[in-house]
Amino acid sequence: MDHLIRGIGMNEEIRIFSVDTTETVNEAVARHKAHPTAAAALGRTVTAGVMMGAMLKNEEKVTINIQGGGPIGAIVVDSDAKGNVRGYLRNPEVHFPLNDQKKLDVGRAVGTDGFLNVVKDVGLKNDFTGSVEMVSGEIGEDFSYYFYASEQVPSIVALGVLVNPDNTIKAAGGFIIQVLPGASDETIEFLDHRAQEMAPVSKLIDQGLSPSEIIGAVIGETDWKQLDDMPVNFECSCSKERFLKAIASLDKSEIMTMIKEDGGAEADCHFCRKKIWIDKEELQALLVH
Repeated sequence: MDHLIRGIGMNEEIRIFSVDTTETVNEAVARHKAHPTAAAALGRTVTAGVMMGAMLKNEEKVTINIQGGGPIGAIVVDSDAKGNVRGYLRNPEVHFPLNDQKKLDVGRAVGTDGFLNVVKDVGLKNDFTGSVEMVSGEIGEDFSYYFYASEQVPSIVALGVLVNPDNTIKAAGGFIIQVLPGASDETIEFLDHRAQEMAPVSKLIDQGLSPSEIIGAVIGETDWKQLDDMPVNFECSCSKERFLKAIASLDKSEIMTMIKEDGGAEADCHFCRKKIWIDKEELQALLVH
């Protein structure tokens, strides 16, 4: 079972999130039939989304929208504070040869001519919205820049997805380490140093390290403590009721066209690819209200 841990460290000057998303990303990739490069891009964004959701409370939610101008198109991920996440990408069949580092060329697929947008629904009248320009398209670096530029929180964001030859996910996960207000210069310098020299997180995941073991490998086993542990899974909130509500907002002439020409309507969820048929009687009931 995928899970996420939260912790604090270095004299409570940093907060830590680390997660194994192997099964969750595998589910997302399978639903969208994503090819390897697209699968890595989606998986990295889903992994970041899970950790950003874990920064929230109660019924709060976060939506991430990456539009980097590359051939993959938009990547959209929804996550909540309870470890539930869902995501999709516009063009799941995008794939390129390995880049110069012999890695999946996610940056080329995502692009850098666009933005990373974050919307947090925290139960207030207005949602919190943050937006930054894409800096690398590799996603981890883009989230690091987002936290620094939009939320003023220096952060190390490491995301890794290993894709098998048959397009299934061998391993996926990552971590976010954030500097808290009042942190010493020594702590900030230490993290900068570790960010430069640490092994790729995908390598640590491939070695079978758990989320807590990964943090131990990055900052030292004794320099932090775990606060809690939470299960993570792919969960879509779509339903016939939601689709009916969306259709009800359409002009009545459009609903009539669905009834006359198609004898109903088929709703296709972008996130989970589930198809739901709405028959003409259900559509006619919408016209009465």
